[in-house]
Amino acid sequence: MKPTKFLAIAVPAFLLTTGLGMGKAAAELYNPPTLDGREINDTLSNSDIPTGLGGFAKDYVVDLEAGDQITVDAISEEFDTLVMLMDANGITVSENDDGPDGSTNSLLFARISEAGKYTIRVRSYAGEGSGPFSIKVARLRPIEF
Repeated sequence: MKPTKFLAIAVPAFLLTTGLGMGKAAAELYNPPTLDGREINDTLSNSDIPTGLGGFAKDYVVDLEAGDQITVDAISEEFDTLVMLMDANGITVSENDDGPDGSTNSLLFARISEAGKYTIRVRSYAGEGSGPFSIKVARLRPIEF
């Protein structure tokens, strides 16, 4: 019996998240909601994005301007949150596991150097846990005198 040969094709990550090179139906599968300053209550479950770390993640999109200073709060009573901020190319700009209050909730601070669409990803620390959570993005404004 002859061995079967397979051809592997590498697909850049940005093609998977932008819908380029995919059919319309496939591109519609990944369509994260936009965060616009309001708090969103959601649930992390095994039907979300597999992380490869044994857990799952939820993504949200936010439009940011160069010079923006933001905070991202991810809060859950059910699991230890981890929040990531990724640029348009899927590169992690910043991430946070536990906030300064000593809880397992996440509080990320970031200064944006380049305008564009950013992805905020919420997942459980070490891929363990799921359940309800809330997330909110706030733009910090300098005090003007």
